[in-house]
Amino acid sequence: MRVPFSVINVVSAGLKLIFGRKITSKFFSSANLALNSTYFLEDEVFILEDSKSIDDLLPNLRCISAERTGHNDLFLGGNDTSEFVDNDSLVYKYQNAEDDELKRIKLILINRGWNLGSQYGYRIDLNQSNIVRILNDLFEESSDAALALYFFLWSESCTGSKHTIRTICTMIHILVAGNMNYRAMDLILCLVRKNNAEDWWYTLLLRILHETRTERRVLVTVYSMLVNCYVKENMINVALKLTCQMKHLNIFPSIGVCNSLLRALLASELMELAWDFLEEMQSQGMGFNASIISLFICKYCTTGNIDAGLELLMKMKKHGINPDVVAYTIVIDSLCKRSHLKEATSVLFKMTQMGISLDSVSFSSVIDGFCKVGKSEKAIDILKIFSLSPNVYVYNSFISKLCTDGDMVAACNIFHEMSELGLLPDCFSYTTIIGGYCKMGEIKKALYFLGKMLRSGIKPSVATYTTLIDGYCKSDNMDMAEHLFQKMMTEGLVPDVVSYNALMNGYGKKGQLHKAFELLDMMRSADVSPDTVTYNTLIHSLVVRGFMNEAKDLLDELIKRGFSPDVVTFTGIIDGFSKKGNFEEAFLVWFYMSEHHVKPDVVTCSALLNGYCRERHMEEANDLFCKMLDIGLIPDLMLYNTLIHGFCSVGNIDDACHLVNMMVERGIIPNEVTHRALILGCEKKWVKNPVEAAAFKLQQILLKYSVHIDIDQ
Repeated sequence: MRVPFSVINVVSAGLKLIFGRKITSKFFSSANLALNSTYFLEDEVFILEDSKSIDDLLPNLRCISAERTGHNDLFLGGNDTSEFVDNDSLVYKYQNAEDDELKRIKLILINRGWNLGSQYGYRIDLNQSNIVRILNDLFEESSDAALALYFFLWSESCTGSKHTIRTICTMIHILVAGNMNYRAMDLILCLVRKNNAEDWWYTLLLRILHETRTERRVLVTVYSMLVNCYVKENMINVALKLTCQMKHLNIFPSIGVCNSLLRALLASELMELAWDFLEEMQSQGMGFNASIISLFICKYCTTGNIDAGLELLMKMKKHGINPDVVAYTIVIDSLCKRSHLKEATSVLFKMTQMGISLDSVSFSSVIDGFCKVGKSEKAIDILKIFSLSPNVYVYNSFISKLCTDGDMVAACNIFHEMSELGLLPDCFSYTTIIGGYCKMGEIKKALYFLGKMLRSGIKPSVATYTTLIDGYCKSDNMDMAEHLFQKMMTEGLVPDVVSYNALMNGYGKKGQLHKAFELLDMMRSADVSPDTVTYNTLIHSLVVRGFMNEAKDLLDELIKRGFSPDVVTFTGIIDGFSKKGNFEEAFLVWFYMSEHHVKPDVVTCSALLNGYCRERHMEEANDLFCKMLDIGLIPDLMLYNTLIHGFCSVGNIDDACHLVNMMVERGIIPNEVTHRALILGCEKKWVKNPVEAAAFKLQQILLKYSVHIDIDQ
């Protein structure tokens, strides 16, 4: 019988900073950094001699950098920029060479007036000046950048020394002019990494690139590539300084590089500089569109400033920029993640009013948001109003909600309905269903869907395996949990910290502490960093077994490793010491908690109160309870019952009844545990018929607050 829940059935029935801003840009108003440099390079002379075969001398031309020992092989070691080449001389005969490229090079050089004749063979002095001239001659004569690159690598191999920076810059210009930008990027990246962010170095690069230029068009491209390389290396400040210096040469990076720099500035939390740079882009005549503004909207939204993101979205239209579906979707998704569903729905309506077609991401975010807060009916209404066809993401939202509620019958019906409509369930769909059954303790049904998943050709993810591992751990079947953990790794999947934590929790509950700590060592060997949950699991396992000193040592290790213990971490240790009656240590941990700015919650207070009540230290328990109320914590039924039982255990039934009055006044209804505690108090006072006396006292308090409950029930 199908459950009457069907998705398809119900569906079928601050630009102010940019425009006219008066503030002077902090970056672009800085003083111009001169391109001249005190650094210079000497010319050295080289002679080739017949010592190696051509095949030995020529490097593999398929890759400039990957096949070599490293990018810095373009230079000698050390920091002295005048030592890019050494002063030795070599001579090389290649009159018998059959290499086609070398033959072409020889012919071109002869045509360009180079005298290659010698009684010893062909002779060229390979100083910096000659190499630069030859590179330019080869490219001018042949328009073949690859041939120039061949000579560039060949000559370096012949001399056994690295090319000078001027030679490299010449080669870069030729590669760009010859449409081999990817090779030019390799060389520029080598130069960028040579001296990182040192001011003199990038100033030197700019100067020599400018001096070795042949065409302005090529220079503009090369400079843009240089800025882009610094952005890629995350040297954002250098990229900005380069842009400033380029501006004084009437050159500005390309729109693509500018966008990359904008993204990098925003990612580095440099919002104000990003606005300055955007303003400078505008002054350079670069028109920007909705996609660029969307970068700023996204940054505002991801940092929690949704109001600013929404305001920017609304102002785009006023300034002649039509917001696109991406800009709206960013805002909608951010609103939904913070459960501002009313506002998200309003933005959805705004999109349709502006004639923007809804895409699957925008409306799916709203559907998922309503499902996560338990408002499936509202989600269905959205589908009806906008006449939207559910996609896999929408179905997954409903399945996830039903699995969370434990309604696996309805979840399965939605799952099968999705398949019947031709929408193929994805890994998330199967994992959600598997997780729902594991949560209900129905491992066999979970395995049935795992088999169905495999038959459909969908590979389980780390999350799928982790869900099953957790299910087996909770059902005390550690053998299967271990088997699945090993199976996951043999399948080539790398367990994450959640996977390790699930298995560790299982070991802890079974008291297999040695295995839990072995798993911790395994995590570290696999470069998986333990998190606070990992340490909480281990600490709880130690506390349950009474190893309090070890638990406290683990807390110290957690802090030393830079983790921030949470309230669960401290509460577990406080509870352990309290149960042992060691209140001195418990309070030391309490104060330690305060030092780390972690506020105790009701559970933390309950842990101490339990200990006091167990030891019948009711005065201390009452003082702690009063302090708890003073800091604004609201006691729950369990805490009241603990304290009531503590007072009754020492025969103080008046204070116990006072607490019952307090809890009923605050809307908390007593239960059977409360009644039994009062019975104990009456027994301690030697009251006749303690059961009836306790029921009478309880009934009086309830009637006082107009609460009508049958005490016997």
